[in-house]
Amino acid sequence: MRYAVAIVSVVAGLMLRPEAARAADLPIFDAHLHYSHDAWDVVPPEQAVKILRDAGLRRAMVSSSNDEGTQKLHRLAPDIVIPVLRPYRKRSDISSWVRDDTVIDYLESRLKQYRYVAIGEFHVYGADADLPVVRRMVQLAKQHGLFLHLHGDAEAVDRVFKQWPEARILWAHSGFDRPDAVAAMLEKHKALWADLAFRNDQASNNKVSDAWRPVFLKHADRFLVGTDTFTPERWYYVTEHAKYSRGWLADLPQDVAEKIAWRNGDAIFAKLYAGQ
Repeated sequence: MRYAVAIVSVVAGLMLRPEAARAADLPIFDAHLHYSHDAWDVVPPEQAVKILRDAGLRRAMVSSSNDEGTQKLHRLAPDIVIPVLRPYRKRSDISSWVRDDTVIDYLESRLKQYRYVAIGEFHVYGADADLPVVRRMVQLAKQHGLFLHLHGDAEAVDRVFKQWPEARILWAHSGFDRPDAVAAMLEKHKALWADLAFRNDQASNNKVSDAWRPVFLKHADRFLVGTDTFTPERWYYVTEHAKYSRGWLADLPQDVAEKIAWRNGDAIFAKLYAGQ
């Protein structure tokens, strides 16, 4: 009996080992990181870069308030860090930027100095997406061929696409919307992608939820993972979040898991940055 149990255990281990190995080795493209002014002293640039490497990140899209945080990390790790330009100079700009004309001057000055793949992450909801400052920012993205990393509701996404039908938008947190609503937006806008930053409803105990599974299977090319280090302390979660992502992604078909984990990021943003 002991031998039978041992044989069953060995067979079970062999059956589980490929999936476990695949999950452990899956590269991660983190599409949503911030390294803002209040993080520099808590997590110095050298330590932040070490965290990215220790987490096994293939690439990391980084924005910051102000942009100097992004540039600090990019100078240290240009092989990993892909710069994104945030319209915020300080954290409080989140609530005021849409009515602050000086934001445009700031964006224009940074765009003259550095290369980026996107403008964002910026927060805008509903009709505010049609305010003059937001419209001018969208035009800057059009002028420079950049993505927009938009944190907002479906209405804001619709309004930006109405302004610029050829826009390419990465929808932060998938709008914190329901899976079926996210799927409907992806069907509606073919140049819309969605990150899963700061969400945990997509899986539990490394099992993808029944509501999200068909969405991931149908729209595997349109999702990216992200940690969202919106506070300095979140930097200590980057490695754990990468492990968490590998865990639930392993519950999807391998090709789907690889697309969401890193292939989409490489194909869209790494390729865009390399081609500039």
